Amino acid sequence: MDVIVTGLLLGGAYALIAMGLNLQYGMARIMNLANGEMLVAGGFVAFWLWTGSQISPLLSVFLVAPVAFVVNWLIYMVFLRPLVKRAKSRGQLEVDAILTTFGLSFVAVGLMLAVFGGDYFSYSYLSTPVHILGDTYGANRLTAFVAAVLICGTLWLWLARSRAGMTIRAISVAPESARLVGIDVGRTAALAFALGGAVTATGGTLISTFLTLDASTGVIFTLKALVIVIMGGVGDVRGTIVAALLLGLLETFVARVIDPGLTLAAAYLLFVVILLFRPQGLFGRPTT
Repeated sequence: MDVIVTGLLLGGAYALIAMGLNLQYGMARIMNLANGEMLVAGGFVAFWLWTGSQISPLLSVFLVAPVAFVVNWLIYMVFLRPLVKRAKSRGQLEVDAILTTFGLSFVAVGLMLAVFGGDYFSYSYLSTPVHILGDTYGANRLTAFVAAVLICGTLWLWLARSRAGMTIRAISVAPESARLVGIDVGRTAALAFALGGAVTATGGTLISTFLTLDASTGVIFTLKALVIVIMGGVGDVRGTIVAALLLGLLETFVARVIDPGLTLAAAYLLFVVILLFRPQGLFGRPTT
């Protein structure tokens, strides 16, 4: 039972890490390799506000999310929209976006090193033990899991039921057809990209309460998020949630039962197996 609960808590953290990239890559069609740096930046801000002013990370979310939304909107409009306009195919856009966001990731790392320094940072928040079914877990991890459930559930409902959410799904499926029915594809894609950045920064704020971070760890989160998004199916919120939980359960099982050193190998083995049998991901649409 301890393995299951711990795996679900880890999976919730992974869902927070991957949900933003799912919006940016699946909806806005931008493979954002600077996604992890936005997560670390959210964690940095939470750390700074807590250690400097004793502002709870649960409250700093309401500052981090709107600021991250605006920053990612500007990034899309200044650096990425010109790529979208000139791209003659989705393949060309993906290559250009990868190269551009790869460069932006180095810019972000440099800025964070200049502002916060190169040391690892962590802080104690809600580290009190909570007893569940006879085992003890950190309250900060439970809080992050509950937040992941709320964020992922809200996003799924918003994308599935609201008019704005269906508009975003329309541009992810058929951007050319979306234009024919009066949808402003550029503006909607910018909204999806900015929303993805806000979700990523929010995830960074929450997981910073129990993870140690530094300015250069963003690439690790980017790779983890990319694996989860592709496993679940690009653009599908349900797939991201299920893939994150599966990955959390698998890594916890391997670490507890077999060998902690094999967790990364097990994660990528699961990734390869899913792609062999479901190239489009668990919930993705097959290509035609």
